[in-house]
Amino acid sequence: MSPGILLVGTLDTKEREFVFARDLIHARGLRAIMMDAGIMGAPVAAPEIDAAAVAEAGGSTLETLRSAGNRAAALEVMTRGACTLAAGLFDEGKVAAVMGLGGSGGTAIATAVMRLLPVGVPKVMLSTLASGDVGPYVGGTDIAMMYSVVDIAGLNRISRPIIANAVGAVCGMVEQAVPASDDKPLIAATMFGVTTPCVMRVQATLASAGYEVVVFHATGTGGRTMERLIDSGFFAAVADVTTTEWCDEVVGGVLSAGPDRLGAAARRGIPQVVSCGALDMVNFRGAATIPAQFKGRNLFEHNANVTLMRTSPAECRRIGACIAHQLNQATGPVTLLLPLRGVSAIDKEGQPFHDPDANAALFESLRQSVAPHVEIVALDLHINDDEFADALAKRVLALMRG
Repeated sequence: MSPGILLVGTLDTKEREFVFARDLIHARGLRAIMMDAGIMGAPVAAPEIDAAAVAEAGGSTLETLRSAGNRAAALEVMTRGACTLAAGLFDEGKVAAVMGLGGSGGTAIATAVMRLLPVGVPKVMLSTLASGDVGPYVGGTDIAMMYSVVDIAGLNRISRPIIANAVGAVCGMVEQAVPASDDKPLIAATMFGVTTPCVMRVQATLASAGYEVVVFHATGTGGRTMERLIDSGFFAAVADVTTTEWCDEVVGGVLSAGPDRLGAAARRGIPQVVSCGALDMVNFRGAATIPAQFKGRNLFEHNANVTLMRTSPAECRRIGACIAHQLNQATGPVTLLLPLRGVSAIDKEGQPFHDPDANAALFESLRQSVAPHVEIVALDLHINDDEFADALAKRVLALMRG
């Protein structure tokens, strides 16, 4: 039997919509597998995976969840059960894609399932929440969020074509053949606007040596996504030029990638060359959003929606210690390159974030905190100098060949 499209949602409130989506999938000659994660009522259309099975896989029973009357606890159990069952089906080769329809509860359950599956597996979520902040639902994976426009509460002249479009999207993804590639070894790299010249030159150098470089925008989500893909075994090495997300993690900016940033490469034991790109800045939204305690700091308005704050010497020391701690866990070869003349486009003489004292504190913290197995190379260059990019790329190649 061919793999099917897993439809995940709460059939106690969305049965008509799910049956409509299921029938459209069948009409295209594909198979649908309905999973009911609702706890109230019994749907007329018997799903392939009923709510009782989902509750049991989540460690409870429907009767227990119903009698408790605790929606949050029930959502947690049903999410856990849906994830467990979906992971098993995928491992058995029975799932080709996942589609969800729902409000807040259905979106939370379905997207939790989607986040478990590898990048490249089609994932479409039709949600009443898709016009807002979907970061917590999408996480670091390739979920396509589609706004339902109206509540998913019946079939009408507005909801029918929208559900049909979502079905068409997920079916098209399943039917789309992935073009063949030459499968060059992949190297991950990190970039910010203020480190673009360095990363682009590194990318070109490594590409000419026969590698494919995948660049991640170091915006929090970018770093988390890269870490997840490294953990999944996608990459042979990392050119981690731009570690700026640690500024937001330590100081309290809006683009943190979390405390595990730099952890995946250490665990996997793959070669990593790490630098200090954009460690001079903490990110906030518009100027009006700057926390009160930072109002008197060196601020730079990058655009109407992004305001940068220069890291202080004390913050740089803390950031250096955190990065060193992560590098010290490495089970593979790791080199730390220090650009002594500046870590970003706006951190050099004449630019607003030029602060030799803060940089000195950063570099000294790194030197003092890294373990002996972490190689440190200090270069009297700016991070965007061609010579720095060439040295970094050369070190990546040396570690991979060594």
